[in-house]
Amino acid sequence: MKIWLRIFLVFEVAAISACNLVDEDVRDCPKDEPVPEEDYVMDYGLQLVTNMRTELETQLSMVSEVKVSAAMETYLKDIFTDYAHDVDLSFYDVKEDSVRLHHESHIMDASQSSYTLLIPARKYMHLAVANIQDNPTVSLGDDARCHTAALHQEVRDTLDSHRRGIFSARLPMAMKENEDQEFDVSLYMANCAAALVLDTLGCGVKDIKVFTSGFATDFRLADSTYLYRYTPVIRANAVPLPDASTGRACFVSVHFPSRPVPETKSSIDTEDPFVSESAENPLWQYRIYTRLSDGSITETLLGVRVPLKPGQLKLVKGWIDGDGAIRPGDEFSTTVAVSVVLNWDPGMSWTVDL
Repeated sequence: MKIWLRIFLVFEVAAISACNLVDEDVRDCPKDEPVPEEDYVMDYGLQLVTNMRTELETQLSMVSEVKVSAAMETYLKDIFTDYAHDVDLSFYDVKEDSVRLHHESHIMDASQSSYTLLIPARKYMHLAVANIQDNPTVSLGDDARCHTAALHQEVRDTLDSHRRGIFSARLPMAMKENEDQEFDVSLYMANCAAALVLDTLGCGVKDIKVFTSGFATDFRLADSTYLYRYTPVIRANAVPLPDASTGRACFVSVHFPSRPVPETKSSIDTEDPFVSESAENPLWQYRIYTRLSDGSITETLLGVRVPLKPGQLKLVKGWIDGDGAIRPGDEFSTTVAVSVVLNWDPGMSWTVDL
């Protein structure tokens, strides 16, 4: 799935001659001569490389799960999308301190759009970001210079999920005078999503709150690397289901990726970009809090041993037992670790609105 955004860059070349000097003989100077122009065309494409549909079809393959899968796909349509709402374009000097030489931002709300940029022909490092304005917990900052430009999450203990898929690109560009050029810029997804589907039949639970943790806090645009400056908790949202009688509850959190598999662990050679060997320790977690009919709260931590990568959806299924604890399905026995605290006291950890 692609979006093609065509930007036409028009560069004006003004010749400097003796006609502009004072007290010179200007009798032979041409009058009203048009200024030559060159068109530099840039094609922007949002490259959505994702396993979303495969993950839903694999994990929610039972007849009783068809409605759940459809509801999940509808909910994720603004996350794993090929549509850009806004785009931010920066062009940086490639020498010295890489200062920004030109900047523009536009509201697209379309699959195609054209802009005319008036900037000098020279070498640039170009950075582009799409879908930032609909993500209030993420901002573009430190972007006066190329090597410091980054997407930053708010610094808070608990954060809301991202609202849209975020895309970014970087491209060295050599703009030449008197020559038409065309540049292709591919933007790739920078965030991802985690989903939890629970069987709630007969559990007697009155309320369920789901959070996730273990994900990056910042994304540096120039070298496409993630930073893990602190450990925020991400609030997962309940996915509306069309029929309450399905006996299931679904939750989704959207955020930056988890840490990769440690370098001491090997990776599987595969064409699938989302397959890697399980790490010894969990790389990220689901944190689930269930309130029982007697008012007590059960805390369940599900530690996931496989990384969650950009553009990926990871779905875990389980069921709720009589104590309110979450029990993962047998298919997750080697990839998900479980820790349960009955009669959980919020004062033991951090404040969670229940």
